[in-house]
Amino acid sequence: MTFVLDPAAMAAGYRLEVHDSLGSTSTQALDRARAGETGPLWVVTREQTGGRGRRGKGWSWIPGNHAASLLWPVPAGIAPDRVATLGFVAGVAVERALRRACGPGADGRGPDFRLKWPNDVLLGGAKLVGILLEMETLPDRRAVVTVGIGINVAGAPDGLPYAATSLAGAGHAVDAPGLFRLLTGAWIEAERLWDEGRGFSRIREAWLAAAAGLGGPVTVQAGGRSATGTFETIDEGGRLVVRLPDGGHVAVSAGEVHFGTAATAA
Repeated sequence: MTFVLDPAAMAAGYRLEVHDSLGSTSTQALDRARAGETGPLWVVTREQTGGRGRRGKGWSWIPGNHAASLLWPVPAGIAPDRVATLGFVAGVAVERALRRACGPGADGRGPDFRLKWPNDVLLGGAKLVGILLEMETLPDRRAVVTVGIGINVAGAPDGLPYAATSLAGAGHAVDAPGLFRLLTGAWIEAERLWDEGRGFSRIREAWLAAAAGLGGPVTVQAGGRSATGTFETIDEGGRLVVRLPDGGHVAVSAGEVHFGTAATAA
């Protein structure tokens, strides 16, 4: 099966670039933008040898997994903090695509996909998807964003400091090209809901409906400091709101998140 766009993505003017092997789909997308590509353009590869995650961490490759990045042109007038909420658009789109790809089980219920703040997707509490946003202003003053999406379809790497899983390991017969097509269609839905940031409240509602750890204990560590309490919500800026034991609140824009028993031990 080959990589193709969903008809809705093609109708919306999205284009596709497919590679047999790349170091990083996000690096390729940014290189194309610097060379004059305006987007929106999906870059996908059958093999990724130098994928990266947040804070410069590597993203290990296993044959059959999903590696794609969207080069998205930032319309004039959208503030950077609003652009940053595209990570939640991506999370909603990925979660919808995964549910459509896997379908309900014998009991009529779908898999336990959950969105972990800010940019991960979990399956059964283990990491399945990593999402990385990178924004750059080009010499011609155009602003672009790359949305990198890595999904453990065929396998999950070993030796990680956190639990990881794959669709195949969880018993779901899904392939990367089929999932990619569903993702490009789900992105169009979520992007239109977001409406250049004007509809973030609707994205926020959809994201919270699938949020991991909502209403439970959470610890967020950032900049050598930590906040421990209850994961109450995300606010209109996408920040994680922690209700502290004394009744106060802290809104966190970035950090390492630990839920449940890991929160109390962090």
